[in-house]
Amino acid sequence: MDDEDGYFGERVAATYDNPSAREFQPETLAPMADLLAGLADGGRALELGIGTGRVALPLAERGVPVHGIDLSRAMVARMRDKPGGDAIDVTIGDFATTRVDGTFSVAYLVFNTIMNLTTQAAQVACFRNVADHLAPGGCFVIETMLPELRKLPAGQDVVPFHVSPTRWSFDIYDVATQEMSSNYVEVVDGRGDYWSVPFRYVWPAELDLMAQLAGMRLRDRWEGWKGEPFTSESERHVSVWEKPAL
Repeated sequence: MDDEDGYFGERVAATYDNPSAREFQPETLAPMADLLAGLADGGRALELGIGTGRVALPLAERGVPVHGIDLSRAMVARMRDKPGGDAIDVTIGDFATTRVDGTFSVAYLVFNTIMNLTTQAAQVACFRNVADHLAPGGCFVIETMLPELRKLPAGQDVVPFHVSPTRWSFDIYDVATQEMSSNYVEVVDGRGDYWSVPFRYVWPAELDLMAQLAGMRLRDRWEGWKGEPFTSESERHVSVWEKPAL
């Protein structure tokens, strides 16, 4: 782990942007940016874990002022190198506790990033921090996976998600603590390299309770950014909580 940038230092930042990956395709980003711009409704947006600007930049292109919070200077530096990236304000810090000036119409946390907070207390603090930043009537949006516990036979705690001749990737779950980690083994020039990133998975009902503790209520929940119905077969969800209007 990089002490300054956490688990998302230069090594990760250098390869994070993958134009061929689904997450970077226009058909993925456009509905995200459209939904967030609609929730902003002419106001400001706060992105927690802004990273390399994958979502912030297309949202800013829609005329939404975006402020980001991120612990990784390396990731933010990559955003700064992109067209329009230097115009987005960013505060370096832990998004569970870092405060910024002003209020926002929408705050958002995408692509499983809520799980980068590896304790329940930190996740609860994140909701409270967001509620403090939202204007009355503002919304908090989270996109995250559902834990793939159905793929675990009895006695097994590992779920592989990528296998190739030079790379193996797998998640390890602890169902007693909700701790998990994503683990990677890569072979380059005959030498193996291993690294691991810790997470804490969280259930939708648990997130709803965190929102309630922060004074927000569930407004919408979908399977994806296009409003697909959320069902018991969904593998992820996009949830929107609202801070009560005055």
